[in-house]
Amino acid sequence: MAFGIAGLAVLFALTAALYASVGFGGGSTYIALLALADLDYRVLPIIALLCNIIVVTGGAVRFQARGLIDWQKIWPILILSVPAAWLGGRMVIAQDNFMILLGLSLAAAGILLIMEPFIKRAGSESGFGQWTSHQLFAPAIGTAIGFLSGMVGIGGGIFLAPILLLTRWADSRRIAATASVFILVNSIAGVGGQLMKSGLSIGGEAVLAYWPLFLGVLLGGQIGSFLASKALPELWIRRLTALLILYVAVRLLWV
Repeated sequence: MAFGIAGLAVLFALTAALYASVGFGGGSTYIALLALADLDYRVLPIIALLCNIIVVTGGAVRFQARGLIDWQKIWPILILSVPAAWLGGRMVIAQDNFMILLGLSLAAAGILLIMEPFIKRAGSESGFGQWTSHQLFAPAIGTAIGFLSGMVGIGGGIFLAPILLLTRWADSRRIAATASVFILVNSIAGVGGQLMKSGLSIGGEAVLAYWPLFLGVLLGGQIGSFLASKALPELWIRRLTALLILYVAVRLLWV
């Protein structure tokens, strides 16, 4: 392993701190780091999704306590995304195809991170808000993002939030709360599908062998919720993580 388990745990903790400060789980960066570390591609989604669950659980609880989660608006997004994430996790994909799909997903995630300020501005000035009134809007985006999330091990919030911003679905705080819940439930469903596909032997081995990573994101997520957003502006957090994600995406697609 290029980083060593201890070095990787430190990077995971830092990632969790940064993402927790802006309401995301960090799955895209975890899986990027794991890909750089040359781990067995079958365990990449399992580890990344478990780390997502650890980080966003606390955030979802805090958003709920603040009354920012509108369950009446969220459930149409979740109703099909959860089974879609499970099915995505169950999909058997050859290593080369998985790496291509992962590279493309990371490239899209990195571009969305960079473009989010412009997307937010465009959403406030555009007429895209009318899309959200269509009864198929929420189930459609939930299904598509959930399926992709389960396959590659990305929680999906990094794709969902820009879409909701562009369509003026809600204010930015409620969108962050929605993304947090979306990441949590789809990560649980996705890791369930991944474990059924790979078997408990591979999944259990991943959990036991890489337990420092889970401890790292647990500590980093707690710290990030209270301190990271004050230490570094959100815009720079997004730009720095976008650069890492894009670097890994180019590396995977080039190879």
